[in-house]
Amino acid sequence: MKAIDQWFNEYGESHRNPVNKLVHWICVPLITFSVLGMLWAIHPWVAVLAVALSLAFYASLSWRIAAAMLALSLLFLGILASMTHVFVPSVAIFIIAWIGQFIGHHVEGKKPSFFKDLQFLLIGPIWLVGFVFRSLGLRY
Repeated sequence: MKAIDQWFNEYGESHRNPVNKLVHWICVPLITFSVLGMLWAIHPWVAVLAVALSLAFYASLSWRIAAAMLALSLLFLGILASMTHVFVPSVAIFIIAWIGQFIGHHVEGKKPSFFKDLQFLLIGPIWLVGFVFRSLGLRY
């Protein structure tokens, strides 16, 4: 299994352009939220199971990153629990955010990392969290 730094370095190769980075700061959390929303619409426990499985993957890389993602996931699930309508807004957010992602990668001139390995779909959110950790001088 790759170490977290390997994942971050590989992911970072196609995320160097400032415009693409900004797009990712906006769109990756929105995509994460919308995926949880679509799963929540199926049944809340499906979303909780997805969170648990992703946290297991994150914990295998870094318990600190996993803890941060747990906090973010609980925030997202709390928002979803308070919403009256979840599915249609989640689908709309998902589509708009992915359009943003592809625009960002067009500006970057590189394909999204998940074309190389689908696991990069799970790396995107923690790549952002890892940046926050590094900016604060925290170890992950």
